[in-house]
Amino acid sequence: MRLTRCWAALAAAIILNLLVFFYVSWLQHQPRNSRARGPRRTSAIGPRVTVLIREFEAFDNAVPELVDSFLQQDPAQPVVVVADTLPYPPLALPRIPNVRLALLQPALDRPAAASRPETYVATEFVALVPDGARAESPGHLERMVEALRGSSARLVAAPVATANPARCLALNVSLREWTARYDPAPSAPRCDALDGDAVLLMRSRDLFNLSVPLARPLATSLFLQTALRGWAVQLLDLTFAAARQPPLATAHARWKAEREGRSRRAALLRSLGIRLVSWEGGRLEWFGCSKESARCFGTVAGDTPAYLYEGRWTPPCCLRALRETARYVVGVLEAAGVRYWLEGGSLLGAARHGDIIPWDYDVDLGIYLEDVGNCEQLRGAEAGSVVDERGFVWEKAVEGDFFRVQYSESNHLHVDLWPFYPRNGVMTKDTWLDHRQDVEFPEHFLQPLVPLPFAGFMAQAPNNYRRFLELKFGPGVIENPEYPNPALLSLTGG
Repeated sequence: MRLTRCWAALAAAIILNLLVFFYVSWLQHQPRNSRARGPRRTSAIGPRVTVLIREFEAFDNAVPELVDSFLQQDPAQPVVVVADTLPYPPLALPRIPNVRLALLQPALDRPAAASRPETYVATEFVALVPDGARAESPGHLERMVEALRGSSARLVAAPVATANPARCLALNVSLREWTARYDPAPSAPRCDALDGDAVLLMRSRDLFNLSVPLARPLATSLFLQTALRGWAVQLLDLTFAAARQPPLATAHARWKAEREGRSRRAALLRSLGIRLVSWEGGRLEWFGCSKESARCFGTVAGDTPAYLYEGRWTPPCCLRALRETARYVVGVLEAAGVRYWLEGGSLLGAARHGDIIPWDYDVDLGIYLEDVGNCEQLRGAEAGSVVDERGFVWEKAVEGDFFRVQYSESNHLHVDLWPFYPRNGVMTKDTWLDHRQDVEFPEHFLQPLVPLPFAGFMAQAPNNYRRFLELKFGPGVIENPEYPNPALLSLTGG
């Protein structure tokens, strides 16, 4: 049968409709974020920057005004608002494809990709914009992009004209010592961190290669991670306007935001392994263990605490508690007339640098067995555990015939007291543990005892303590530091 032109046109129309149908069906089965994103944009065909809004309070914010200000500059501007859970009250965001709400907390009815914010970003750059900012001058984001491309810094920042504009800080992060130290920046406008409100711009791949790219408080989290990697931030001579109706306008809202911010910061620092923050001017803020909490590490196996395997030393809060306990115990012993001396690793730390060894986890003191009866706390510990008026716990150790003074009932950081007695001019004791330094020694090392700086106070130590230490540990022990059990883990990595 011969096909007429009408039949051919009809067949073509049917085939075209089928193709459109199959294409639409395929689109509907793609993840929503993939459909909205489309191909990666360049400056020639659209915005190069995604505006990402993370730092805001759900109960009081100016996020809708912030989003609208960027859309007024460019209606196609990609905007992603990121929250842990669905904000309440709901955010009044425009229902357009280039404005997205990303929820980080996984949900049973959403695919895994929905909780990964990087799947919402298709641009080369991302601008982290705080609540309370506003885009009024066109071209700010493009100027920031060009500044970043022309700089060796990995981030650029533009202050926001609020009551707390950004300023430069130096930041040193030591994972080994669990610390973060903030100081004035020596070379502003290039710095390690910022204090105050700013719009930050960086490459998307850099942001999403961080360990926790969008943890809150965002600035604290971000700069701890970038400073640790040696990434600098450059503060630009460019300013974003403040919101016309700024968030947190009431005293109650500010109080609530500050309270929740402190809680978030404490949780963040603990999760990142930061136990001590030193601020400008020397103010210290602690985020580790205390007298009311357990110590930062568990039972020690093989004389090698777990943190050493993580490349870290003793947390500073634990060292602080050990110093406090040692000073207190020494004061009690001296007041009671109990002769004591620094022993083992504690004497080694005093000889090296006048303090506890940075990776040690207890303090050791030797005492004369015959003096035990002079001390009320030690007499009480003979019969059972004693909690004194300062909350320290005096007890007999379960491992053998020696005493232990714990920081508190909750926190088991401790000082061990080893009772020695003389026998034919040699100091000996009844309990021996499998430690290389656990050996007898001549009593003349204790006649007389000599003062030695230790942990912030003066403690008693054996005379000729170098020979004493080399008798216990071997030649050159003061000059050649090593971990407690180098057979398991060595300081040199061998």
